[in-house]
Amino acid sequence: MSEPYQSATEQGAFPPPTVPSFPQAPPVPMPGSEYGYGNGQFAGQPLPTGTHLDQRSGLVLPDGVELASTGRRIGAYFLAIPLAIITLGIGYVVWGLIIWRKGQTPALQVLGMRCWRPETQQVPGFWWMALREVVGRLADGILGPITEIVSFVLMMSSQDRKSLHDMIAGTVVLHDPNKVLSS
Repeated sequence: MSEPYQSATEQGAFPPPTVPSFPQAPPVPMPGSEYGYGNGQFAGQPLPTGTHLDQRSGLVLPDGVELASTGRRIGAYFLAIPLAIITLGIGYVVWGLIIWRKGQTPALQVLGMRCWRPETQQVPGFWWMALREVVGRLADGILGPITEIVSFVLMMSSQDRKSLHDMIAGTVVLHDPNKVLSS
């Protein structure tokens, strides 16, 4: 082939194309990583001293506690009824107001359980418990049995066993038999 019929690329008029290189994007955090879940916040790092990773839920929990079982959670729900009756209602409310600062309700206290906020790795204080117990329980009962059933199904089916009022306050319920989280 003669030179007049060669393409411009063959003649060397244009340099070969280059593929631009872009910096690699940072890794996308896992959902819930900002709330103390083991695959996110502590991924690639050792867990804080005195904690362990709950394999089932992915939560980073203090040593000596475990996620409360669904049976224990159901037991607390039904235990609240006779406790309210025995204390004539008002006693139950006063008792609750006193122990909310410890992340408990009367039924949770009797059964050795406590609320925990994975986001802050702390027991919720009075106002978080007020949000859980007042606003959350109002949301639980707003449509009567429908939202109660939805809350129950959420608690039974979610890995971290959160019911509707737990989701509102960002809490999980832990079994704390040795009072590790007592303050």
